[in-house]
Amino acid sequence: MWYRILPFVLGALISLNALAQIAAQKDSANGVTVTVTPGNLAGDAKVWDFAVVLDTHSQDISDDLAKSAVLKDDKGNEFKAIGWEGAAPGGHHRAGVLKFNPVTPRPQAVELRIDRPDEAKARVFHWNLQ
Repeated sequence: MWYRILPFVLGALISLNALAQIAAQKDSANGVTVTVTPGNLAGDAKVWDFAVVLDTHSQDISDDLAKSAVLKDDKGNEFKAIGWEGAAPGGHHRAGVLKFNPVTPRPQAVELRIDRPDEAKARVFHWNLQ
């Protein structure tokens, strides 16, 4: 009987491992927390997306995320965002989705860099895809 469920158990373990590699990441600095959660980064996806949440209690969040974000592959190639779907600039809490054209061939790792106004260092989020 165990031999019938073994493929399902192995499939679930592989899926959990893949999810762990592309889990949400959080960076807090200068009174602003940025949380990024990758969406569908499959090789056959039409668009790669990243859910982004910015939270603060001390300043206005007026970032133009479509212009300030760049995706880098493991070879150092940079890709500009093709759009932002979400809250408009302003306020203390913003959420939305950054969209990119898929990177082909699918890299082993990607890095999302977000340059925020008045911050000396970019916010950097890194995921292994393999």
